[in-house]
Amino acid sequence: MLSTFLNRPSPLVGILIMVASTVAFAGMHAGVRYLSTEQHLHPFEIAFFRNFFGFLVLAPWFVQKGLTPLHTQKFGLHTVRALINLVAMLLFFVALSLIPLAKVQALGFTAPLFATLLALLMLREKVFLWRWGALIAGLIGALIIVRPGLQAIDLGSLLVLSSAAIWAGAIIIIKILSRTDSSVTITAYMVLLMTPLSLIPAVFYWQWPDFEQWLWLVFVGVSGTLAQLGLAQAFRVAEATVVLPLDFMKLAWGAAIGYFLFAEVPDAGVWIGGATIFTAATYIVYRESQTKAKPATASPSDTKVAPSESGPGP
Repeated sequence: MLSTFLNRPSPLVGILIMVASTVAFAGMHAGVRYLSTEQHLHPFEIAFFRNFFGFLVLAPWFVQKGLTPLHTQKFGLHTVRALINLVAMLLFFVALSLIPLAKVQALGFTAPLFATLLALLMLREKVFLWRWGALIAGLIGALIIVRPGLQAIDLGSLLVLSSAAIWAGAIIIIKILSRTDSSVTITAYMVLLMTPLSLIPAVFYWQWPDFEQWLWLVFVGVSGTLAQLGLAQAFRVAEATVVLPLDFMKLAWGAAIGYFLFAEVPDAGVWIGGATIFTAATYIVYRESQTKAKPATASPSDTKVAPSESGPGP
């Protein structure tokens, strides 16, 4: 019954799944921050276990599908995508150990903006005035949060923005891969490649977790995977314009968790800047979804930032 409900095309179902996904994302980010700041595990090691336990969650899926999803003629490109994805994740996790949760969430909304800019430059998509307007608005939002010249630019903010920009490169590769490979194949290679790749940097900072740390690491891996699955499912059963605005709840959950667990109080700049960035990114996705709905006038190279690509792929 639960499976039937979750797969039923419905705005209400999409909204409920999307809300659950934002809670899972915020919980996973809080787990990373707690493990790195309170339990003193290195973010690189946390990233490995996030991928490892996430892989275990998806293992039954691989058993069911077999080797069929691994058929591809672009293994090299899949590897490059996994490497880029891993770098973005490592930077994002380090940022979570340095700055408040809400600030990370707010700056993380810039990923679709960077992806749109790269698509304009690399995929030679049409340059619409509204695209540039949204990109400029998103930049202003980031400046409101970082406030260069008014305060020192902290390393954590730079790492989040770098992570978002690098993740945008992974999004472009996903767009290229999607021309020949299915989403199942793309997902399969991401999970299979990122787990062993993330072990390499983790080895240099390795320490065996204790019992409590094991529990938190399992929580991070499971919640991160469920968050990604929920995000994809929400956009499968409901229109993007219905569920995408709810992604902003990640900022609210992050602020609440940060306040109660870490005594973090985000200032007005984080809220205003985060809302500005999110609105700009959402507007781009909405307008491009409208463009895709008009195949007669849309460019063959027109692509939009997929809903599941809205952040640095934690």
